[in-house]
Amino acid sequence: MQNEWFESKIEYDKLTEDGTPKRVKGESYLVNGISCSEVERRMTHEMKSYISGEFMVTDIKRVKYGELVFTDDELADRYFKIKLVFITLDEKTAAEKKTRQDVLVQASDLRNAVVRLEEFMKGSMMDYTIASVREAPYMDVFK
Repeated sequence: MQNEWFESKIEYDKLTEDGTPKRVKGESYLVNGISCSEVERRMTHEMKSYISGEFMVTDIKRVKYGELVFTDDELADRYFKIKLVFITLDEKTAAEKKTRQDVLVQASDLRNAVVRLEEFMKGSMMDYTIASVREAPYMDVFK
């Protein structure tokens, strides 16, 4: 079985600046794993160093990305989901076929995400168009 990507959400209490507790719900993380149970175990391990007190994993779902484009740039602290449409020709019927694929790109802003994607796709022989770009909700990605 191969590793896949899962979106994991957590819920926890944090203290606000004035010292009152506030419930944080639905904070999303992207986790590489084999199964939901492994992802829950990894999330528990990873979040222990960030959250003092109790927290719980409230949701885990499998997500599909054709590619993930990461960078070491410290300013690239956000993630963008870019929907690509690849256009191929059926050799027998000469009809165009469109295939959609999501790519996750780490970048500092939307414009930088598109630039990073285009750099990544330079070597590709496939024709594609960018159908949409939106910021992904992930606080962090655990590879």
